[in-house]
Amino acid sequence: MTSLSASLVRGALSSPFKRAGRPDATVPASRLTRPAAPVAPGPLAAYTRICGFTESDALPLTYPHVLAFPLTMRLMTGRAFPLPVLGLVHTWIEITPHRAVRPAEALELAVYADGLTPHRRGTEVTMVTEARVGGELVWESRSGYLSRHRTTDAAAAPRTASAPDAAGELPAVAEWALPGDLGRRYGAVSGDRNPIHLHPLTARLFGFPRAIAHGMWTVARCLAEAGHGAEIRSVRAEFRAPVLLPATVTYAADAAGVSFALRGAKGRVHLAGTVTR
Repeated sequence: MTSLSASLVRGALSSPFKRAGRPDATVPASRLTRPAAPVAPGPLAAYTRICGFTESDALPLTYPHVLAFPLTMRLMTGRAFPLPVLGLVHTWIEITPHRAVRPAEALELAVYADGLTPHRRGTEVTMVTEARVGGELVWESRSGYLSRHRTTDAAAAPRTASAPDAAGELPAVAEWALPGDLGRRYGAVSGDRNPIHLHPLTARLFGFPRAIAHGMWTVARCLAEAGHGAEIRSVRAEFRAPVLLPATVTYAADAAGVSFALRGAKGRVHLAGTVTR
């Protein structure tokens, strides 16, 4: 956690000197890795509890993302990374598990940036995370992170296709009351202490009226509720609207377990996702 804390401090200090939207901006070519190591049982148990996963002999589908987050932060807060890390918003994720990963297996992790894309609200960077066991690629993900800034390209859109438009009509399955300190609690477990998730005051500095829930908590909680496991070939989730904390949200899914969503007051869709088996 020491290296992650150092990255957060470095990000806070360097963000004011980075200007998103520069036409000549490029992502660093570096690929950061963590040597193979088994999963620590204590942090895994804490993550399992806060996301609602049941005990299993396989890692939760979203957990390698958390394990690799210190690498992601180190890359994003480096001098060569073009976007200010403070205020970055996670906009989408695609997860591809190639097989179930056991907690006792030694995971080697790698993270790299895969380019910048104009977005209607700023600039989006795609980050790739890979997990290997003995050289075998066992898990990978692609994520979009948005740096919000003024743009004249109103037609600019994210690189990837939209999640199902019927997300607002999926049948309700469960309702969750989310406490105001959820962002701080999940941040303590995941290491993601972006100010937009912590307190109303720090969130307002980046244009949010209150602290917002982590996108990775919302998708993990949805997958935990559905009980999705080793049969999944891929998951895609879009974080369409922030969940302002505290909040009451509704988890919805179709009978086949292919499409799912998280909705808020008046049916507003916060998250929409699909599962491929």
